[in-house]
Amino acid sequence: MRRLFPVTDETAARASGGTPGRDGADGADGTDRADREWGLEELAEAYAYPAGSAGPSGSTGSPGPSGRQPWLRANMVSTLDGAAQHDGRSQPISSAADMRIFGTLRGLADIVVVGAETVRQEGYRPARAREDFAALREAAGQGPAPAIAVVSASLDLDFSLPLFTSPLVPTLLLTGAAAAPDRIAAAEKAGAQVVIAGDGMGVDPARAVRALADRGMYRLLTEGGPRLLGQLVAAGVLDELCLTVSPMLTAGDAQRIAGGPPVAVPRRFELTSLLEEAGFLFSRYRRT
Repeated sequence: MRRLFPVTDETAARASGGTPGRDGADGADGTDRADREWGLEELAEAYAYPAGSAGPSGSTGSPGPSGRQPWLRANMVSTLDGAAQHDGRSQPISSAADMRIFGTLRGLADIVVVGAETVRQEGYRPARAREDFAALREAAGQGPAPAIAVVSASLDLDFSLPLFTSPLVPTLLLTGAAAAPDRIAAAEKAGAQVVIAGDGMGVDPARAVRALADRGMYRLLTEGGPRLLGQLVAAGVLDELCLTVSPMLTAGDAQRIAGGPPVAVPRRFELTSLLEEAGFLFSRYRRT
């Protein structure tokens, strides 16, 4: 990452440690501190979960055993013309800075929730422990790395992959009560922990969030894909969206960041921060 600088006056003031100048870049001593690389500690502070993971008023998430409220954020990337993927993967429309924020969000999370199709397409591997976040995670009472939770109705997954056989933290499978018993048995034999979060074949998003909170996982991160994100939006359980806007045009028929049926009333979110690097915009929106 060559440079990552704040755009909004609020983030400019925080980054410089002083009052922004006319262009929002200068610190109290008059030096330009905005046009520089943000360190991991600064990114971790900028993207910190709310204190106590308390959701906004009106949040549909239910408190876990400790009384804390789960907070579900999504991290997605989109091109200028709305494509969430190119050739079925998000990597071609990403950047080094995007991956730096990707790693930061993972470093802050208790668990990463992802759809089965994304696991297959992106070749998901277990989250790794990162030395840069070791002290921060220990202070927050977290393990060395976030767990991965795969959402799947059919459990049509390759359980011989490292995601299931050799994760640092056991991988969870979120599925419905009607899932095939032989696939549940295969998952558990591979070392995965199966969590029933729905009465039928599919997963109830609100029930999934509650189930994770019941296991002490309040800082939730989803990386999609579009089908899963659409389900979370429709269920009203998404608290925050971290969206990278990639300065690329792809045309074609790629998916948007969220798919599925439209909601009856559009969900309103408010912009809380905006960063830029090399034409990539890193926005952060919270539900109003």
